[in-house]
Amino acid sequence: MINVFDILNERGFVAQATDVDQLKQYLSKPSSCYIGFDPTADSLHVGSLVPIMALAHMQRQGHRPVVLVGGGTGLVGDPSGKTEMRQLLTLEQIQFNVGALKKQLSRFLDFGDDKALLVNNADWLVDLRYIEFLRDIGRHFSVNRMLAAESYKVRLETGLNFIEFNYMLLQAYDFYHLAQEFDCRLQMGGDDQWGNIVAGIELIRRKLRRSAYALTFPLLATASGAKMGKTAAGAVWLNSEKTAPFDFCQYWINTDDRDVERFLKLYTFLPLEEIEAVNALDGQDLNVCKSILAFEVTKLVHGSQAALSAIEAAFSIFGQRRIPPDLLPSSDIPRVSGEKADAVPTTVLQKGRLEDGIPAFELFAEIELCDSRSAARRLIEQGGAYVNESRINAVDFRIGAAHLKDGGIVLKAGKKKVHRIKVD
Repeated sequence: MINVFDILNERGFVAQATDVDQLKQYLSKPSSCYIGFDPTADSLHVGSLVPIMALAHMQRQGHRPVVLVGGGTGLVGDPSGKTEMRQLLTLEQIQFNVGALKKQLSRFLDFGDDKALLVNNADWLVDLRYIEFLRDIGRHFSVNRMLAAESYKVRLETGLNFIEFNYMLLQAYDFYHLAQEFDCRLQMGGDDQWGNIVAGIELIRRKLRRSAYALTFPLLATASGAKMGKTAAGAVWLNSEKTAPFDFCQYWINTDDRDVERFLKLYTFLPLEEIEAVNALDGQDLNVCKSILAFEVTKLVHGSQAALSAIEAAFSIFGQRRIPPDLLPSSDIPRVSGEKADAVPTTVLQKGRLEDGIPAFELFAEIELCDSRSAARRLIEQGGAYVNESRINAVDFRIGAAHLKDGGIVLKAGKKKVHRIKVD
């Protein structure tokens, strides 16, 4: 059986790893691995998909993923990758978020029969006795080495408080606890977590006399340099109430050409030999691959029906993308587009409002196609506003009942942001 390390490495998940040969030996039989998730919100976002997919690959290869939700460390805040202190949450807020995250992660992982575990580090951190913790755990840490960690060096410039300074010890203790309780000896995480993970490995070696391992993921950005999962409108959430499936699907359809192959490897389970065919494609064929990427990721996050509705809605608005039968055949994306647009973000207006017409710049701001009326005016002046595929050429243009087609009006901001108006 192929080693899961090789699968992760070939698909682009591995930035760094400790003792690769020993790690592969550890993964040569069913083993446990864990990743920590921060419960600062009731939903994860696209930036969390790489660690989620890594855990899913682990489970598919017979290993047991342990999802650690930082209910305890969330009360402190992780300084890694941050230039200022996070807002601290209450236990009640964190407990609510933990429940929401487990439901979300259940789309990717099977938690039945202990095939995957979800643990909350509040269960062992909140009741720690401080003096005992300092004596038993703190004595194994060098302050000089801690200050050399990248996560601390960045914060020293803007101010690192004592609560955050303790975070490395707490995360290392998590790893030690999971190694002791579940024989979990592999921690994975973003590359900015390397110092914290290695600290845990050292603690396990000193306290338990066992080997433990680290595997970190590259900190992803798009080819254009944008942070993964961030748009002008904010984060792209995995919760359908925060980011509608249509908008989520559009995020992936709008992938930069240079990112298509890389994202297919990271964010789908399509076979590598099929994905590598993308190298030889360009133009319309590459656009088809973006639709496949969008469909596959939306299916994983929101389910097959939501993915079908979103992709068909995109096809009906932006035009169909016929998929050659020999192109990524493992995807069950529809080969010919449908005519549905139910998944498009929609606002219902009273018909009377359209009788005299609504200034386009007001309507675009009202339905949040633009952030403000002034932004909508600029969009119109720059030729980026459309009603039913026709460019709006005047700032005083009014959208009214005459624009209704099949009971609706389609508005676009540029070629990628779409909203539908329905009449009550």
